[in-house]
Amino acid sequence: MTIRLRTTEDLPACVEALAQVQAADRYPVDWPDDPDGWLTPAGLTSAWVAVEADAVLGHVGLAGDGEIVRLFVAPAARGRGLAGELLDAVRAAVQSPLKLEVSSEGTAAIAFYERSGWRRVGSSRAQWINAAGEAALMHHYVSP
Repeated sequence: MTIRLRTTEDLPACVEALAQVQAADRYPVDWPDDPDGWLTPAGLTSAWVAVEADAVLGHVGLAGDGEIVRLFVAPAARGRGLAGELLDAVRAAVQSPLKLEVSSEGTAAIAFYERSGWRRVGSSRAQWINAAGEAALMHHYVSP
């Protein structure tokens, strides 16, 4: 398994892995009309992938303000420490503190971040609707 910068050629495999994540976890809550565009949001400065045998197992992006975005690991690849390795790749590239947001529905993600030393610094309501049909409650974290 290798972690490297994402290339444009990786996008179809990233979309395939994202589809598996969405089916398992509803992340993203609603499947985007343009999944390539969703993986490449405005403000994205870099993105990394975890790959093995030409399959994308995980993905993470970094926005210009030090925000972690679009972090996911394919269900079949979980339990191998890939999320931590992807975050380590970002930390190696950026020496300043990082931040991220996670929906309160993402209990496994929240547990992972808190086990990894990320600190919750606040919460707010998002502009999008969660599975319960209400404005999603987003928790804000900063890196250790």
